[in-house]
Amino acid sequence: MTAPSVPPLRQFSLLGWTDADVRDPYPVYERYRAQAPVHLAGGTCYVFGHEAASGVLSSPSFGRRAPTGGLVPAEHSVLRAMVENWLVFLDPPRHTELRSVVNREFSPTVVTNLRDRIGAIAADLLSDLPPTFDLVERFSAPFPILVISELLGVPREQWEWLRRQAVDLQEASSSRAARNPRAHVLAEQAASALRDYFLALADERRAAPGADLVSLMVSARTHGQQLSSDEIVATCVHLMTAGHETTTNVLSKAVVTLSSRRAALATLRSSGVTATAVEELVRFDSPVQAVSRWAYADAVIAGMEIPRGTRVMVMLGAANRDPARFDEPTTLQLDRVSGRSVSFGLGIHYCLGATLARWEIGIGLGMLLDALGDFYVGSMEYPYDLVFHGPSSVVVSRF
Repeated sequence: MTAPSVPPLRQFSLLGWTDADVRDPYPVYERYRAQAPVHLAGGTCYVFGHEAASGVLSSPSFGRRAPTGGLVPAEHSVLRAMVENWLVFLDPPRHTELRSVVNREFSPTVVTNLRDRIGAIAADLLSDLPPTFDLVERFSAPFPILVISELLGVPREQWEWLRRQAVDLQEASSSRAARNPRAHVLAEQAASALRDYFLALADERRAAPGADLVSLMVSARTHGQQLSSDEIVATCVHLMTAGHETTTNVLSKAVVTLSSRRAALATLRSSGVTATAVEELVRFDSPVQAVSRWAYADAVIAGMEIPRGTRVMVMLGAANRDPARFDEPTTLQLDRVSGRSVSFGLGIHYCLGATLARWEIGIGLGMLLDALGDFYVGSMEYPYDLVFHGPSSVVVSRF
């Protein structure tokens, strides 16, 4: 008996998704990954398999710089200069030099010493929770912003303004920009405001240094030269945006996930949010679904020949649910110890703030679950974004 033919898949794209698929992209990924670990569409190579994703992320043959053109349209000059100096878009040797400076403030020792402060920030945000509230607005968004502000030396009263600028800046990400004709205009305005703010803060720290990351950067030298103003500003903004957006998404999606998995919720409440549980929550519903690379030389990915200059999109969310790497990948297993997710990346661009993020998630989620008591999740809203993936609103009711 002849097996039924499988209809061909349309060319993969980050555009044209339904709202339901944006909220839950994993069935879409599964269909493509089941056919092949990589797909070439519109000149871009999309990588769905875990082994192929790990190979691209860890190989020096793939980098962040496009062979031609810029990351941002030239007319948005402030945004373009800022983004092109972000660590995540730099390659060696400058990436190595700048990261070595910033890494001092993200060492395990420094982050461990922040535990009490992280707990105090969470406790303050969770005090006097109303019966019904927006989880993102009340806790998931401000919590990591306040923690990163501690490292940068930004006064707490600025967090709401910083959050607004960060949200506008994210409008220029590929998925959102395609649906918002004013995306780059909003992002340029936010970039200008953030540039002015961090330039002024850097001047203050030069005059009166403190025990914070901005003070470290204004005094740091590489090859005998001070960091440029563009590098200082870009690094501050990058740490602020990337350092809070991902943690916000994990916290919000963890509550959504656990609301329909009461056994897992009970386990976390009885045994605490362990490091293993954090890894599984991040794997299960990745806060970043895709990252881009460029082929610096002719390459082969999972048997597919990729010419030099090809754009490669590594679909982290798909790789994290690859059954070739994870047993029962669509099941949340809080004690999972086999397999390593690619949520924090691999290679030289492994997430600088991964240690801090793990502490924030472990401490913040544990205290949040204690504060919530019995709860249910009502309405949710997801922005159209398959890069930074998470709800912009989650209404939670306590009873």
